[in-house]
Parts: sequence; C-alpha cells; structure tokens
Amino acid sequence: MSATTNKYNLGLKSWFHSGLPWIWLNAAAVSASLILVIGLLLLIAVRGLGHFWPKDVYEISHQQPDNRVYRVIGERIRTEPVGIQRLLDAGMQIDAGDRSQIERSLIKTGNRDITGLDFRWILDINILSENTPADITVLERKEWGAFYGYIKEIREANTIINSGATQYGLLNEKLAEVHQLLSQAKSIEKDKIGKLNYELERLRLKQRKLELKNKAGTASNTDIQQRQQALESQYQIYFQQLQELNNAAARTTVIMEAMGGERVEISLANIVRAYQPNDMSVFGKLIFYLAKLWEFVSEDPREANTEGGIFPAIFGTIIMVLLMSVVVTPFGVVAAVYLYEYANQGVLTRLIRVAVNNLAGVPSIVYGVFGLGFFVYTLGGGIDQLFYPENLPAPTFGTPGLIWASLTLALLTVPVVIVSTEEGLSRVPSAIREGAFALGATKAETIWKTILPISSPAIMTGLILAIARAAGEVAPLMLVGVVKLAPSLPLDGNFPYLHLDRKFMHLGFHIYDVGFQSPNVEAARPLVYATALLLVLIIIVLNLTAIYIRNNLREKYKVHDN
Repeated sequence: MSATTNKYNLGLKSWFHSGLPWIWLNAAAVSASLILVIGLLLLIAVRGLGHFWPKDVYEISHQQPDNRVYRVIGERIRTEPVGIQRLLDAGMQIDAGDRSQIERSLIKTGNRDITGLDFRWILDINILSENTPADITVLERKEWGAFYGYIKEIREANTIINSGATQYGLLNEKLAEVHQLLSQAKSIEKDKIGKLNYELERLRLKQRKLELKNKAGTASNTDIQQRQQALESQYQIYFQQLQELNNAAARTTVIMEAMGGERVEISLANIVRAYQPNDMSVFGKLIFYLAKLWEFVSEDPREANTEGGIFPAIFGTIIMVLLMSVVVTPFGVVAAVYLYEYANQGVLTRLIRVAVNNLAGVPSIVYGVFGLGFFVYTLGGGIDQLFYPENLPAPTFGTPGLIWASLTLALLTVPVVIVSTEEGLSRVPSAIREGAFALGATKAETIWKTILPISSPAIMTGLILAIARAAGEVAPLMLVGVVKLAPSLPLDGNFPYLHLDRKFMHLGFHIYDVGFQSPNVEAARPLVYATALLLVLIIIVLNLTAIYIRNNLREKYKVHDN
C-alpha cells in the first residue's frame, strides 16, 4: 500500500512539475472570461435590441379600491411578483386571500401630456378584462412621448376631410405629405439659412476686427456692410419660405381619443410616425423594426435623448478617436525611439520609464482637470488672444471642444503607446542594426527604414490598446468638450469644414446621461442597453481594423532567424 501511495505521489509531483495544471488553469480562466463577456454582450443585445420591436397594445379594464372601473391603453412592459405586506404598508386595500404575493404588470400608457405619467403599475387581481383591438393607434411624437388611442377625425385647416381610404390610411397619407414639407423646411433651415448665418457671423467678426484696428471707415468696411445687406435680403427670402412650409405642415391635425375618453387634437407636424401594432403581420413588424434600428443609428436624439437616434454621438466618438490616434501615435513613437535608441541608459532614463509607467495608472479625471486647466484655459485662451481677439469676450478655442478632448485623451493614452513601442524596438535583433550600419546607413536611416517598419506591429498593438481605452472614457471628456446635446456636428460644409473648436456628443457620456440623468428611467433603460451595445461594437470594429493592419505588417516585416 505504501509503495502504491509513493508511486501515486511521485506521479502527482511529476504532473505538477510538467506545468500541465497551470495550462489547464489558464485555459479555464480564459474560457470563464469569454463566457462572461459573451453573456454580457448577449444580455445587452437582448435588452437593447428588443426595444425596437413593435409590441402589442392592450386595452385593459381594471377595478380600483373605490370599486370604479378604469380603462387603460398601453404596452405591457413586464410582470413581476410583489409582496402583499409591501402593498398594505403603502396604504393599498387588497383582498388577496391567504396569498403572500401577487402579480403586477408595468404598463406603458404614454399620453404624458394628459396624465403626467408614461408608466403605471396594475395589480393583476384587479384586471377585469384585456384585449388587443386592431384599431388602436400609436403615435410617436417629437414632444410628450408616445400617444395611445383611437383615431376619430382628421382635419385640414379646421375642416374634417374624408377620403375613400380608411382613417388610418388617410392619416399615414397626410403624414407623408407633412413630412415632405418638413423635410423641405429642414433643408432650408440647415443648409441655406445655416450657411447664411455662418457667413453673416464671419462678416461681423471681420467688421469687429477692423474696428479693433481703427479701420472702421475704410473701403473694406463698406464692402462688408454691402455684403451683409445682400445676405440679410437673401435671409428674409429663405425665412419667408421656411414660415410658409411650417404653416402648411401645421394645417393638418388628427383628433385622437385617449384611454379616459378625452379627445386630443395633435398636429401632424409633431408626429414622427403612426402605426397599429395589433394589426401588423410578422413581416410588417420586421420592416418596422429595421426602420427603427436605422432611425436609431442615423437620426438626431429628441425628448431629452430618450427618443430618436444617436448619430451625433456615434460621429463624435469616431472622429474624436481618430484625432486622438493621429496625435498619440507620432508622439508616443518618437518618445519611445528616443528612450530606447538615443538616450543614455542610466538612472535618469530609468526614472523616466518609471514615470511613464506610473502615468498609465493615474485616474482619468486627473487628466480631465489638467486638460481643462492647461489646454482649454491656458493654451486655448492664449490662442484666442493672439488670433481671435475680435471674438472676445466669447471664446473660440478657450472653451472645451473637440481638439482639447482629443489632446487630453492622447495624453492619457500615450504611456501605453510608449511602452508597447519600446517592447517592439527591443525585439529587433541587433544584427539588423549592425548590418544597416555596415552598409553605410546612418542611425536615423536605420531607424526610419528598418527598425520602425519591423516594430510596426508592436506600435499597432499600442494603438489598439489606446483606442480601446480612449473610446470608453467619460470622466475627462465631461470637462474638456462633451455635451448632452450638440446643435451641430464638428464636420460640415462650411469652411474650414472640420471645426475643432466645437463641442460634440459621445456615446459613453450619452449612456451616463440617459441612464442616470433622465427623469424617465423606465423609458431610458432600453436605450442605455442599445447605446452600450453600439459603443462596444464600434470599439470592436476599430480594434479589428487595427488588428488587421497589424497582422499585415507582421507578415510583411517578419524577421527570420536564418
């Protein structure tokens, strides 16, 4: 028995010394991490993407403790158990028999302009009846959220209009006409009037600049005034066209009956879409779902960011990451090349490396405070004094904006690029350097034409890590450029086209704002999941692109031992 035990112990020791247990342990840890990540992504996807599917709308009759019967129209969001004692403590009168728990349902009733609430809880024991009438209509509005009810009348200029089509068909027909008018109005407002306002502002600043130089009575000032008058005349023409289109769009209204029997008149200019989910086929719901997804990624937000799309946040996130990458890569690579190739490897260099590694662990909000104090107030304020005195006291670059957010994140992520690049430089065989020197190349030529191309995969690895961190940062951006709602994109058709001084929206801050600052938590929760999923997907796409470039560079500059 003792010999068998000794043999077993020797075999166990041999197994441990072989390293196999640690390989299996590492494989288990990696597998667990992958399962958790995939599970998290699936949870976010289900919770977020399911929000856009058109749900059935119920008409529910329920009885209250005063024995009165009420009618509720809305979507059933979820059902959950609730303790009887909790309801009794809240002052509710319930006859639940000997049960300790009962079910309650959260109903999205909309019609916030009438009831003041978007959601309400109904105890299932109080429900007398529920059904899904095919003619219940849901109106998505630009203000006051969704409206649930029945179509009663459609009016044009206070006159009831009739058609051979059904009321629902006539509503969508008139809604398409109104949307066409609003599209024309938006084109005039954003393109034509927006461009005129931009030109008028530039002329005003030129005039102010002449005043500061005591040249207000010169011929240049007269030309500016004549140009201003011509633009203002053109502005009045466009403004008149805009008013006519808006008035024409506001002429058509729909009379809706709400769940309490009230009749509400709603302008079609305030309606985004109208649909009857209970009467839609599966294919119709799929088309609706795809349209909502497209709206989510292509339109501007509305209703305090709880409705509409998030295109400005997507655009702001991508352009900020690209600008950060353009800044951080050359600075990080140059710093790494100097530390590894040129600097004397003494105590000072070691201290610099320690400082760089410590910078990677500094809390991001500290970088935000530094960016606000140095980039915005000091550097931006100095630029305004030197180059934009006519704009003062209104700041141009002396206020948070896209350029300062990108520089702050570049400063935050440059230690990652430096460390990764140094690792790549250290892996280049010394024989390659010696061979280049033997062929007559200078040190600069060797580094530029030989060492850096071979180290480019490591540089791309640092850039990948920098992109992953920068895209998800929120705290520093709140101080140096990100806002809840940006009136215009940093990129447009007005010179200089890319406006680095403008504030912008960001997906990370959008998640924070909708999830924690929204007054309507239930309505915002699905959008938080959907936006989080989109942010993760954007980071994955950016990283995969960088990984693809890195792998190509690795194959191109592969170093063989022979």
